[in-house]
Amino acid sequence: MKMPSVKVVSVNISEKKGTIKKPVDVIELNELGVKTDAHSGPWHRQVSLLGTESFAKFSKEAKREIVYGEFAENITTEGIILYETTPLDRLVIGDVELEITQIGKKCHGSGCAVFNEVGNCVMPKEGIFARVLNNGQIKAGDTVIYKPKVYNIHVITLSDRAYKGEYEDRSGPRIGEILKQFFDEKKNKYDIQHTIIPDDPDALRVLLEKASEDKLDVVFTTGGTGVGPRDFTPEVVSAMIEKEIPGIMESIRIKYGTEKPNALLSRGVAGLMGETFVYALPGSVKAVNEYMEEILKTLRHLFYMLYGLDGH
Repeated sequence: MKMPSVKVVSVNISEKKGTIKKPVDVIELNELGVKTDAHSGPWHRQVSLLGTESFAKFSKEAKREIVYGEFAENITTEGIILYETTPLDRLVIGDVELEITQIGKKCHGSGCAVFNEVGNCVMPKEGIFARVLNNGQIKAGDTVIYKPKVYNIHVITLSDRAYKGEYEDRSGPRIGEILKQFFDEKKNKYDIQHTIIPDDPDALRVLLEKASEDKLDVVFTTGGTGVGPRDFTPEVVSAMIEKEIPGIMESIRIKYGTEKPNALLSRGVAGLMGETFVYALPGSVKAVNEYMEEILKTLRHLFYMLYGLDGH
């Protein structure tokens, strides 16, 4: 199926924040944003974008034609619903590469010159913001290539019996099911691989090292968090993470251990290994359900923190 054409229809600049921007022939982007524009700087909202799809709706509401730049957007696009993108997606326009950092923003109402001149503002709802990853120039007519962020995840089951085929692994597939539902609801792209290995610390270490080298987004392990002679997962994971995230596992143990003391015996750990988050979960499906419910409450924010977007 042929993808719809996405293009730039206008590029716009203003010298002061909160004011409408004026169309120009070309804008130059560097590591701080749009050169000479008021929003340029070492922060996550360097470049603002708005689609003609939003202009059409608000022009009808305002009962007049709204000129590109009036909503203070640097780049006006056509052919993509910008507010349906997500942070960490990317837009490539010629040599320029932008990383989306925020969808919408707080409206300042009558305290904003745009609101006072236009009578309303679409940016808080449908505008998006980005930072510059690769410099260059942009002009009207340039093609826009949309590259959604793909979350790469590895689920690792540790079980001698499952590895030998004597036991059906249910916890690993259950993690995959929960993740698919999570990312589908957020309309994110993802790639989830699943590996079953025996209770072998060297085998686990090899997979974790590969995940770190490949800069996977997350690794989930299931199994080996008890105190049996073949339970070593926390030791291997702890030795490889540079930044531990103890609060999430502690809160899960307390939440479920209050009523069921055996839950306090799990030695699950979580942390950051290079640019890869690692979560070591128990091996039962019930525990997986409980742990994943809590982990997913903070996972997206952790991604934003890792990429410097914790202002969301």
